[in-house]
Amino acid sequence: MLWQQTSDTPPSARMASLVPSLQPNQRRVVEAIMADRAAAAEGTAQELAEHVGVGRTTVIRAAQSLGYDGFPQLRVALVHEMALDQPVDIASGSEASSMLGQLRTRITNYSSTLATASSALTEELLHECIRALDEAGRVLVVAHGLSSPLGLDLVQRLNSAGRSAEMQLDPVTEQITARQLGSGSVCFCYSGSGANKATLDTMHAAKRGGAQVIAMTSFAGSAVTETADVALVVPPTTDSFQDELMRTSRATLMLITEQLVDLLTTYRGERGREALLTSLSMIGDSLRE
Repeated sequence: MLWQQTSDTPPSARMASLVPSLQPNQRRVVEAIMADRAAAAEGTAQELAEHVGVGRTTVIRAAQSLGYDGFPQLRVALVHEMALDQPVDIASGSEASSMLGQLRTRITNYSSTLATASSALTEELLHECIRALDEAGRVLVVAHGLSSPLGLDLVQRLNSAGRSAEMQLDPVTEQITARQLGSGSVCFCYSGSGANKATLDTMHAAKRGGAQVIAMTSFAGSAVTETADVALVVPPTTDSFQDELMRTSRATLMLITEQLVDLLTTYRGERGREALLTSLSMIGDSLRE
């Protein structure tokens, strides 16, 4: 699997997003680079190959899988990325041992990763996503497991923006609905791992029914990105696929979701503004002094 997203994506985001889909030996190379970017940037392809226990050709192919011409270009990208990294102020002393201090440190650490949240997206992908959501006859939102809150949030936001959307909580009913969407409809799917079976089954059903399938996931080269017509890859904030499965943070995907709906509202022009005003009016009516 080769990197097919934007060339502006920094190497760490590419590696975290693509590593699960690489061949075993290339994966070992990439994991070694992720573990020590500085050492990888200072060494040669042969030195890295000997460290990992693979052939030099495997190192070069790993770099090419990440979207670089070769290992020298990857080294340059690593140096550039490390130069842009900002040091994080870690809580010390009594603050480090307090829950509040730990909370602040973790939030600071997490916020430093958000710079790469949109690094794998392109203008073409975003435009096609927004256009499809605007023009679709029906929109079915699909999300399972820990991605479910993302789906519910998107449905509520789309409806508030005047773009009617639906979500089925029963997997069988979901697949039946997807199969009957038909041409001119959109099936919008979430899968942080890119490998959720229930989500993939519904995606296949929607495609058989003629609907356009849009997916948001953390991993390029996953089954979900291979199946979707439009794949929005949001690189994970964790260092590995294992961390993604264990920590299961969806905060970055939620951030991108909110911005997508804002873009859609702007794209819809007067229709978007009227829907927003209607929603605000109804929210105001529901509040008491």
